[in-house]
Amino acid sequence: WTFGLFPSLCYSSCAKCPPNASCVNNTHCTCDHGYTSGSGQELFTFPLETCNDINECTPPYSVYCGFNAVCHNVEGSFYCQCVPGYRLHSGNEQFSNSNENTCQDTTSSKTTQGRKELQKIVDKFESLLTNQTLWRREGRQEISSTATTILRDVESNVLETALKAPEQKVLKIQNDSVAIETQVITDNCSEERKTFNLNVQMNSMDFRCNDVIQGDTQGPSAIAFISYSSLGNIINATFFEETDKKDQVYLNSQVVSAAIGPKRNMSLSKSVTLTFQHVKMNPSTKKVFCVYWKSTGQGSQWSRDGCFLIHVNKSHTMCNCSHLSSFAVLMALTSQEEDPVLTVITYVGLSVSLLCLLLAALTFLLCKAIQNTSTSLHLQLSLCLFLAHLLFLVGIDRTEPKVLCSIIAGALHYLYLAAFTWMLLEGVHLFLTARNLTVVNYSSINRLMKWIMFPVGYGVPAVTVAISAASWPHLYGTADRCWLHLDQGFMWSFLGPVCAIFSANLVLFILVFWILKRKLSSLSSEVSTIQNTRMLAFKATAQLFILGCTWCLGLLQVGPAAQVMAYLFTIINSLQGFFIFLVYCLLSQQVQKQYQKWFREIVKSKSESETYTLSSKMGSDSKPSEGDVFPGQVKRKY
Repeated sequence: WTFGLFPSLCYSSCAKCPPNASCVNNTHCTCDHGYTSGSGQELFTFPLETCNDINECTPPYSVYCGFNAVCHNVEGSFYCQCVPGYRLHSGNEQFSNSNENTCQDTTSSKTTQGRKELQKIVDKFESLLTNQTLWRREGRQEISSTATTILRDVESNVLETALKAPEQKVLKIQNDSVAIETQVITDNCSEERKTFNLNVQMNSMDFRCNDVIQGDTQGPSAIAFISYSSLGNIINATFFEETDKKDQVYLNSQVVSAAIGPKRNMSLSKSVTLTFQHVKMNPSTKKVFCVYWKSTGQGSQWSRDGCFLIHVNKSHTMCNCSHLSSFAVLMALTSQEEDPVLTVITYVGLSVSLLCLLLAALTFLLCKAIQNTSTSLHLQLSLCLFLAHLLFLVGIDRTEPKVLCSIIAGALHYLYLAAFTWMLLEGVHLFLTARNLTVVNYSSINRLMKWIMFPVGYGVPAVTVAISAASWPHLYGTADRCWLHLDQGFMWSFLGPVCAIFSANLVLFILVFWILKRKLSSLSSEVSTIQNTRMLAFKATAQLFILGCTWCLGLLQVGPAAQVMAYLFTIINSLQGFFIFLVYCLLSQQVQKQYQKWFREIVKSKSESETYTLSSKMGSDSKPSEGDVFPGQVKRKY
């Protein structure tokens, strides 16, 4: 559209690309490598757009320079440089590809000894962390106390090791469980060393030099930054209690520790800035908490005191903390705000459906003229939907107690799966009935359906739910709904069978239409037969729409059309019972005749009752009472 109507505008915009940008195809501008547009667009035509330098050394880019090297940003680019005590084998001072360049140790034997001491600390911690027996036999309070002791011991040992080799300004070491970086200051803070930046395992810390230098301390000072890869699995979000119980809180970063020595000063003159890389990259809306590991009289737990969120994006979170400790980032999946209109539609629609399903079930039970295999299928489907909708209305929000919520979720899982299984049986029966138009075997169809429908209709959902409940019982019920949890793909224990049933019914309906088309083309002008065949086709279409498309719309609630799909899904699905009653009862000629018969009987019974009451009253009024004197009768007195 833009190219067709405004080619001159596109060309003129390209001719005036901003600094650090190039022209593309004479139509658009794009920022040069190392720069990004202010709007974030890769291609642009706006003449006032700017191209800004990308700082590759900070999140979310965070170039990895390898061990014992640091990243430096320059205008439009970056470079890596070995830390003091290390150099490239080639002798170069700078490099940009960590895969082809490794910083090698050039330090003294004393420094090598320091690295060995750090390695011992790392190995000792890893052995404690992987000791499953230690963590399993302890309770919650014991686990928090043990973790606190380990964190303090590691910090003390690391600082002690760093101060033993002050000539080695920077020490770095890591394994699968922990990464450590230390920096030693032997003189006063110079202008260029006013702020330190320490990086371990894609986490970083900015620290003021003046807070490391302790005025009344003789000798060097050191700062340690430690990152623990798997400690968060032990001291996880269950140790955080400063949030709504309905929030699904989880730890989404590695646990890091910051300490200075030789004096363990915890308070700072200015807040330390911590940048965490997320463990799970998820752009969904969340509550984000910057927390530290706080020791209390009742053990230790995560706390927000003195820690504040600065910035968060898809991959990183930046926090400010006014003290030193062990830190992490916790996130909470926020509950979606309910649309009040959708809520009203749901409750009104389901209430109407419950009434219609009850009337439909009574009709299928009492109307003898329509009782057959097809009616039995309709009846079981109506009963399953009635119970599922009723339980949904009264129990979906009963999240406490959790055991009751899990039972409700399991019951809803079973009832809705049973409803879809009966839908599949309806589709199979419809196909066999349509096939019967060309093959005379109706009695065998009835015998087959009567033999399989109850074991399949109620047995298959029961087996599915039993396997799911036995394998993942904790995933029944969420913090705000008594339904299936989204974790570990558990929702597919419901969506999988539903999608399979919908797909199978779609194939069956296509076959039914193909059979009906052949039948219609071969019929003469037998109007009644044509009408019956068309009614069968209409019911097939209605059944696909009522019982299939509604849940298909539920799966399409993504992207820009999510709101529209949500309304369509809610309206159609909440009125499912009404549509069943409309199609299988109100539009059935046999049921209409039965309703008329019942109506006449009710009217006749009411009329007879009124006539009998009136005649009884009149007879009572004309009956002579004792003491009455009629004409010609003399009242005698004895």
